Amino acid sequence: MSQTVTPILEHRLDRLEQATAAASEMLAALGVPVHEDDLAETPRRLVHAYAELLTPGPFEMTTFPNREEYDELVLVRDIPVRSLCEHHMLPFIGVAHVGYLPGQRIVGLSKLARTVDFHARRVQTQERLTSQVADDLQRQLDPLGVGVVIEAEHTCMSVRGARADGARTVTARLLGQLRENPATRAEFLALTRERGGRS
Repeated sequence: MSQTVTPILEHRLDRLEQATAAASEMLAALGVPVHEDDLAETPRRLVHAYAELLTPGPFEMTTFPNREEYDELVLVRDIPVRSLCEHHMLPFIGVAHVGYLPGQRIVGLSKLARTVDFHARRVQTQERLTSQVADDLQRQLDPLGVGVVIEAEHTCMSVRGARADGARTVTARLLGQLRENPATRAEFLALTRERGGRS
């Protein structure tokens, strides 16, 4: 099953030029001397950086029949997360722990990371991102359960405002048996907290 991509900012020259002119005007209004040599390319670089952060790549959600009837938890830990806070357009950065209990199908493990990246490359809230990843995997795989935990530091909290350097936000979405079965839920959450083989 293919994901379809509609980038927020198409990579068309006219749109990038329009965005660059707007970025130049915004920076100048904030007192940034964009007409000085050292800063002349800054609006263009800013636009290209946002275009990269907001444009997911297409991928095929590769699944396979669960011929061995594997019925234990599959978990990929510490998947990098990079997204933009929709309130301030500042990055939040962290890791996602994504797991599922297979039903009739299993998935190529890299696709768990690609699913996270696909949903992260847009303006987001961490709560919505967590739910989107879990709901997408539930829809694509129809597993017995899905769990997603995201831990991230929000630069809108660390470099401005509260300036709570090092504070991390943790969000979770559990579906199916990972939500309803206390033992399975506890196993998943314990595995997401392990570091270097130690709890």
